[in-house]
Amino acid sequence: MLDLHYWPTPNGKKVTIQLEECGIPYNIVQCNIGKGDQFDSSFLDICPNNRMPALVDHEPKDGGEPISVFESGAIMLYIAEKTGQFMPEDIRGRYEVTQWLIWQMANQGPKTGECGHFRRLGDSQGDQSYAVTRFTDEVNRFYGVLNNRLYNQPYICGDEYTIADMICYPWTVNWQGQGQDINEFKYFKRWFDELSDRPGVKKGMAVGSEFANDYSKMSEDDLAALRNMLYNQRARPAPDTGGLLD
Repeated sequence: MLDLHYWPTPNGKKVTIQLEECGIPYNIVQCNIGKGDQFDSSFLDICPNNRMPALVDHEPKDGGEPISVFESGAIMLYIAEKTGQFMPEDIRGRYEVTQWLIWQMANQGPKTGECGHFRRLGDSQGDQSYAVTRFTDEVNRFYGVLNNRLYNQPYICGDEYTIADMICYPWTVNWQGQGQDINEFKYFKRWFDELSDRPGVKKGMAVGSEFANDYSKMSEDDLAALRNMLYNQRARPAPDTGGLLD
């Protein structure tokens, strides 16, 4: 059985889409990032970067002890290898897909996240116009990258639907909130509409739709403490004893 430590964000939905497309059983373990579950010591044991999603495979292919994997791209590679689905077997095909996974993890995901952050922030923390323009334009560039990629082939890596498509899709669903108009990118839009109609994508995107945090019931002091824990994080100290230098 696979345990997926999860909250319904684009990074989490990449993995649930893949699991649904593969048709394999999995168990959702809620990691409520709006309340700080990602900082629990039990979660840090499987994800030292305190970010979800994280996967625990209790029945790995080697028959040994459970394997934990963190970072959504690494999780998707692991599932692809475990199932033999949605990943080419030949070396050229594998690296075609792998480079787009890394593109998404290094470019589309982080920059689109920053775009959303600054656009939601508004002027509550001062003038954010430079950051909004910077990241909105960069996200626009990403849509152009995908549009140009898809103008003469059905999927990101050619004729076959792969995990490269799955990993990119969830970060495009909120295109309006990113200040974009996907009608400007007709080849991308054709791909987007097709993926949006896939049953596996629909199921994967819907996982955790019932999860919610009602912040209206929290006091101002509790909200302030929560914001202090979640935002502007700095390095976590290493243990004082038991290390290689002791």
